[in-house]
Amino acid sequence: MNPHISSKKASKKSGTILQIKLNLLEAHIPIWRRVLLPASFNLQQLNEIFQMAMGWKNSHLYRFEINGEEYGDHEAEFEDEPEVKKAIHHTLSDIVGKTNRFLYFYDFGDNWQHEVLIEQNSKWDENYSYPVCIGGENACPPEDCGGSGGYEELLRQLADKNDEEHSSTKRWLGGFFDPRSFDPNRINHDHLWMKKW
Repeated sequence: MNPHISSKKASKKSGTILQIKLNLLEAHIPIWRRVLLPASFNLQQLNEIFQMAMGWKNSHLYRFEINGEEYGDHEAEFEDEPEVKKAIHHTLSDIVGKTNRFLYFYDFGDNWQHEVLIEQNSKWDENYSYPVCIGGENACPPEDCGGSGGYEELLRQLADKNDEEHSSTKRWLGGFFDPRSFDPNRINHDHLWMKKW
């Protein structure tokens, strides 16, 4: 038996499991994650899973755009803006029957846009601890780097030792950053499985 699986806990669980792919749009290299999670999870929990799987810090606002409606945990800023439905009150089960593709926005300043695709559903498998990240590609951009354009510029500065911003960019990143790195084991062990869902 795998040490991270509680057979007692898992045996009490049942229901539909969704396989979801999260794809960062407008990135110049492919950046995506694939996760398995219960359809009973609400959209606020889905945001938390996306934050952990991508590597975001959950320090900015987020919203889902699903069939022309917005879901989040913030209020609309202006009267003419559409109503923002509370993400915590809407489950993935509510969504599945309506669509299998929607958008996820994070950090309204940097404006990170993601496509969410519900790829398939299956039965609960007691061999898994849910939620779990089962795939992905490339590192998440650093927070507050200026969106997709800023990230591309950051990587250019980092790669060019003669660039006048090379040293300051490297210091800002903590001295090391590998844009091609991705480790689902770390995401699962250090993040997803550490939280009591």
